[in-house]
Amino acid sequence: MSTVQKILIVGGVAGGASAAARARRLSESAEIIVFERGPYVSFANCGLPYHLGGEIAERDALLLHTPESLSARFGIDVRVNSEVQAIDRTSKTVAVHNRQTGETYAEPYDALILAPGAAPIRPPLAGLDDSRVFTLRNIPDLDRLMAALTPEIKTVSVVGAGFIGLETVEALRHRGVQVHLIERGPQVLAPLDAEMTAPLSATLKAHGVSLFLGESLQQVTTGGALQLHLESGKVISSDLIVLAIGVRPESALARAAGLDIGITGGVLVDNQQRTSDSAIYAVGDVVEVRHVVDGKPVLLPLAGPANRQGRIAADTVFGRSSHYRGSQGTAICKVFEQTAASTGLNEKALQAAGIAYRKLYLHAGDHAGYYPGATPVSLKILFAPDSGRLLGAQAVGEKGVDKRIDVLAVALQAGLTVDDLAEMELSYAPPYGSAKDVVNLAGMAAQNLQEGLLAIAQPEEIAVAAAQGVQIIDVREPEEIMAGMLPGARNLPLSELRRLLPHLPKGLPVIVYCQVGLRGYIAQRFLAQQGYQVRSLNGGYKTWSMWQQMQ
Repeated sequence: MSTVQKILIVGGVAGGASAAARARRLSESAEIIVFERGPYVSFANCGLPYHLGGEIAERDALLLHTPESLSARFGIDVRVNSEVQAIDRTSKTVAVHNRQTGETYAEPYDALILAPGAAPIRPPLAGLDDSRVFTLRNIPDLDRLMAALTPEIKTVSVVGAGFIGLETVEALRHRGVQVHLIERGPQVLAPLDAEMTAPLSATLKAHGVSLFLGESLQQVTTGGALQLHLESGKVISSDLIVLAIGVRPESALARAAGLDIGITGGVLVDNQQRTSDSAIYAVGDVVEVRHVVDGKPVLLPLAGPANRQGRIAADTVFGRSSHYRGSQGTAICKVFEQTAASTGLNEKALQAAGIAYRKLYLHAGDHAGYYPGATPVSLKILFAPDSGRLLGAQAVGEKGVDKRIDVLAVALQAGLTVDDLAEMELSYAPPYGSAKDVVNLAGMAAQNLQEGLLAIAQPEEIAVAAAQGVQIIDVREPEEIMAGMLPGARNLPLSELRRLLPHLPKGLPVIVYCQVGLRGYIAQRFLAQQGYQVRSLNGGYKTWSMWQQMQ
């Protein structure tokens, strides 16, 4: 039985508030004090862009708990505007500065849980200290930005095209503001591979967003309107700037106390959230975690893991055997009518880690095509060539993306294989899915690939293959090819392929394709059994188009 009588928690929001609530449920006698540097102890920081854009109408809806509600429900002492400035590990006390009164005092602890979160990155570039440059991390940030968005503000530049950047762009467009989106990388939403973001870039442009990919901000000049100087030499004029470049762990307190810091800059913890001091725990965006796919240390600042880590830390304080399994980076983002989500490692990360993989693309409806309103889901899975174990998945579409990625996230954490995906029994009725869901289809296609029934060519191979004399055959119907064909391709429709077979020489290799891959696979199986050396284009013309748009 734990002898802990007094727990101090530094930081609220996700990890800290979860730790406090769990601690109270485990012990009614323990004294629990939460210190929050800002004025709000528990708020929905993931909801900030949606209040900015008006989807969440009431600001108070973002306030999940107040000091008064936490005191009334859990008997927790919450001290807002109170910054923990130092930890004395020998005396087991913290130095607390009351930011309202100016008082500094010592508070003793039996167990200390650090949940200070992460701070927005603000590069040391000229002009970024201007009062018209904002971040969006907490309620005060939101209040300042909304106060600045007066009717005179016509143009805002958002720097960074990650989750917060994209959500902020959409919010600003909902407010009628012209938006420039500047991203140093070659694509938006880096957790996805580039080709999977093509629909997102197209959607942003369709909604009037000026997109600057592969552009690095160099400086801002502040005389009159803000002038953003990009590395390419372009200059963008803007009334306001929102920085959404990312966050870094608020690990200064832990570092000053001599706690071990990981190679990523996050606080080093074990799988029970203990730091290098057995009386001190750390949770949330401040900690370094292990990725479940490759076991490497990473920073993954996400609300779900922070909540679970807070619960585990409280369990460990009171002697319960709870362990954090690691993070897999499951995340989702709304970009106007599109949704994009991913779990596990993407292709770029697998290549960097030297992990062998295979990839497949699937494009299928979110529900049965004969039921009104079906929209396509584009899915990419990555899996181990030997075992078929799932390594990562990405999906983009208007509907049904969350369901598929959540199923695949569970599969990935459980160590399931593509064989398991093929055999999954998922809920089905025409308004909700198909008898063979896109997840099942991905597993079945992967089985075919693993067993040698499916031979594929990747989009990036087409240009070289054509130059080497490979026959590129489009098996779509003639009316379908008006929107475009692969360079050098000729049309032999699947419905006529058996009759037209004498027109296809056997002496040269063949790549066949259709719109999304199914008819290409049928053609590939037919031709292979006729003695042709043939492959099918992975994901068909649609995947090639997505890839081509990002070149």
